[in-house]
Amino acid sequence: MKAAIVGVTGYTGIELLRIIHGHPQLSVGTIHSYSLHKHTIAEDYPHLRSLTTLPVHPFDPEMIMAENDLVFFATPAGVCKELGQVLVAADFPVIDLSGDLRLKEGAVYEAWYQKEAAPEEMLAKAYYGLPEFLPADTKGNLISNPGCYATAALLAIAPLVKENLVDPTSLILDGKSGLSGAGKTLGESSHYVNVTENMSMYKLNQHQHIPEILQQLQVWNPEMTAIQFTTSLIPVKRGIFLTAYGKVLPQVTQEQLLAAYHKVYAQAPFVRIQPAGILPQLRQVTGTNFCDIGLGLNEKTGIVTVVGVIDNLMKGASGQAIQNYNHWAGIDETAGLWTMPIYP
Repeated sequence: MKAAIVGVTGYTGIELLRIIHGHPQLSVGTIHSYSLHKHTIAEDYPHLRSLTTLPVHPFDPEMIMAENDLVFFATPAGVCKELGQVLVAADFPVIDLSGDLRLKEGAVYEAWYQKEAAPEEMLAKAYYGLPEFLPADTKGNLISNPGCYATAALLAIAPLVKENLVDPTSLILDGKSGLSGAGKTLGESSHYVNVTENMSMYKLNQHQHIPEILQQLQVWNPEMTAIQFTTSLIPVKRGIFLTAYGKVLPQVTQEQLLAAYHKVYAQAPFVRIQPAGILPQLRQVTGTNFCDIGLGLNEKTGIVTVVGVIDNLMKGASGQAIQNYNHWAGIDETAGLWTMPIYP
């Protein structure tokens, strides 16, 4: 199969190009930029020289449908819901990496993203592609790839919620992200002198992934009405370090907690549960599609601490998009993704 990439010059677009280059059953057909399309991709990214000479085209839905089998939108929020409409109307397969199609209620999207929502018929066609919890019989040609923070948070706490191990009103989620999560647009928050040797919290109680996390949690427990979720920027290029805290229900032990995680993720090749007493580090997932999870229970307070780490450009974005492609195509879920971490 061949895939088009729209938004190829961004971090997630370049990451898609890298992954697909080594995929056994998928290749890149055409690449597109909705704003930058004057050169070959290797002219703008010298590290790709001798690997590809693909020209960057302006967005052209007819070309995309004529020369490809599907398209990835590696674009900021607000792009796919506009440019993708003609493709969706033709039932051409679309995997969207932005937040345009994640929230089922348009009013919720508009409140959190401060943009006009996608048409209702587009939202109705889209399904939320969190692969570890995607029913095997899920079908459809419009896939909404989960957000990076949402992926880390949901994978970290799913067993606690699904197995009814904690008081759901006690959950506190704290996410720390590398700078690439902010995209390529320059600003004060991404200025080197403001990031290096520093840590800052941002979008307190306002991050757009909050309703996305809550929407999925309510699938598992309809009684959950709110979550406490904070986000911080740390001076690394890629990675999310997600820490979750919750009050366990009476008589719940650490052994039961670990057993629940192994049970829930028994068939999830990209979720690795750490041995008792071991907590994961960011570097052990860099450049991979893995989510590594470790936990510990304070028996005096009854508080469980869960740590989940992912590479925000891989499991948090492009790697997960390829995982969703693999599911959609009916091939091995790990195809093109079974890679070792970059170390050190």
